[in-house]
Amino acid sequence: MKFELPEKASVETLEIDAREVEAMLQGPKMDLKPWPGAQVKLKDGRILFIREARLDEAPKMLTYMEKIMHVDHDFYDIVGARVYSEILGWYRSRLKDPYTLVGLIDGKWAGFANGRLMNEDINISLHTMALLRGGRIGAVMYYAKAYYGFEILGNKEWWATYESYNGWMRWGLGMAQPSYPWPDVQHELGGAKVYYVTKKYWDQLIKQYVRQMAGADLDFNVSDEVRKANEELIVPDEILV
Repeated sequence: MKFELPEKASVETLEIDAREVEAMLQGPKMDLKPWPGAQVKLKDGRILFIREARLDEAPKMLTYMEKIMHVDHDFYDIVGARVYSEILGWYRSRLKDPYTLVGLIDGKWAGFANGRLMNEDINISLHTMALLRGGRIGAVMYYAKAYYGFEILGNKEWWATYESYNGWMRWGLGMAQPSYPWPDVQHELGGAKVYYVTKKYWDQLIKQYVRQMAGADLDFNVSDEVRKANEELIVPDEILV
């Protein structure tokens, strides 16, 4: 779009460094406290180590999510597409204040949980996935990221929505989550209804419920042996969702 100049300009062609534009596109980042890493002993005896994903691991994660996009049951196709975009948004700095947690068993990628902060008070839950069967890995990952939001980041509200019937049954109904009036308040995942948990509700009831669903508590005293065994993220060969 061009308009004629209302006044003479000494320089009519302006050059701009793309790095200056990038500063506007990204905006200032919040100073998020790191997830310290935690382990959980699953019911089958395996140790699930939950740590922050590293940015250099994003390409491998994207390759796996491409396969999930083609799974035609329980809405995994749309979940795969959305998780792909979220990982890519994190990788390309096009997602505001994200956090990305991976659950690993001897290095093998077994669980995924991510979200982002709208502001200091509101934590937007995006997706939680179990990539390996058994052990209630999905529940453990959900517990870990909710714990991260409320206990470590000090958020006051947790916003979620659900694409699948199973997800709504376990977490929406299971946690008796109230919802904001729709369409006045919409979740960013497709403009769906926002189900929420307050910090008070978390302390009163939800924390214990999710811990029971996970079947074990988070152990932050992670041994060097477990950390070393899970330094490298190994993407599963098979799709087991």
